Amino acid sequence: MLFDGPALISVFNDDFRAALRGKTLVNTASVTVDVSNHVAEQVRNVGGDFIEIPVSGSKTPAELGRLVGLMAGDAGIAERIRPCVEPITSAAIYCSPIGYGLKTRCAVNLFLGNMTAALAESFGLAAAQGLDLEAFGQVLDAGPMASAYTKMKIAKLLGRDWSPQASVRDCHNSTELILKALREANATTPYAQLYNLVYSKAREAGLDEEDMIAVYKMFQLPR
Repeated sequence: MLFDGPALISVFNDDFRAALRGKTLVNTASVTVDVSNHVAEQVRNVGGDFIEIPVSGSKTPAELGRLVGLMAGDAGIAERIRPCVEPITSAAIYCSPIGYGLKTRCAVNLFLGNMTAALAESFGLAAAQGLDLEAFGQVLDAGPMASAYTKMKIAKLLGRDWSPQASVRDCHNSTELILKALREANATTPYAQLYNLVYSKAREAGLDEEDMIAVYKMFQLPR
């Protein structure tokens, strides 16, 4: 999985293009819709097929083969390559033509980023009030908002384990794609602007390679 659009485009030299004839290129990287359409055209021009399948999930789901694949492109080609992606996914959902897998991922990641920032902020308030954070974590884990994701992030936060499942840098890159998608769709989502700022400040604070829940540290800084 390549990091971004420039990384994906950089592999398209003459030898790589020639090797794509009669092949199907499956891209899992998070890129813009424009980049995905550009790459799809490049692949078609040399006689190949292209499917985008950005994924929802981070390091742990990937290791367990539990990513959710967001497939987009020709429906017939998507079905043909489905057996190839089944080992790494718990579900591979067809999202319509090229670009729609990436658009779906932006909407999913908007929810994910807001949820992670809100979880970190709630722990920041709990700490500022002098609460027992272990007990606070147990309250959240026992409540109706709990999920496998929140339980995993709460455990990392309580253990001060900042090793990345998805890094602050990755999350900030995702927020930039989300903001671009919002502008193009003329959508109103003020929270996206706010949590983009949180992750931007976290990068400025040197948290690039720490897990995204490390934004908790931003809510501990003195005013």
